[in-house]
Amino acid sequence: MRISKHLTLSELIRSATAKRRGIKNIPSSDCIENFTLLAKHIFEPIREHFGVPIYISSGYRSPQLNAAIGGSDTSQHIQCEAIDIDMDGSNDGVSNADVFFFIRDNLEFDQVIWEFGNDKNPDWVHVSYESITKQRKQVLLAKKKGNRTIYVQYK
Repeated sequence: MRISKHLTLSELIRSATAKRRGIKNIPSSDCIENFTLLAKHIFEPIREHFGVPIYISSGYRSPQLNAAIGGSDTSQHIQCEAIDIDMDGSNDGVSNADVFFFIRDNLEFDQVIWEFGNDKNPDWVHVSYESITKQRKQVLLAKKKGNRTIYVQYK
């Protein structure tokens, strides 16, 4: 099923953890509508700007899958309002940092998070688009504090 010009549902529900553990990771039709909004306002503008394939490392997470990976109970991935983008390993010349700064500086979004990594490049970029309320435009940095992940305002 095609969500937008350059994005399919299979890209958004793919999960090695779900496959390995036999977890069904199929979103509802209402959830898929949220991905349609995210694709229109986030994914397609990124794809059009860079002109290369954009790689999603995490999209939809059923509540069971989210629990299995230790995700937050309030994760927007459960509502089909978030994707994680990871350009590492692509030969397209676009870095995760490039994607992060493009989103931050050009798009309407709920959250964009520089996920771990270092000062030059995050390990991946989390971005969300709120389907019901207004976009908060939160720009955050995820880092480890002991065994916990904490989120702070990105400088």
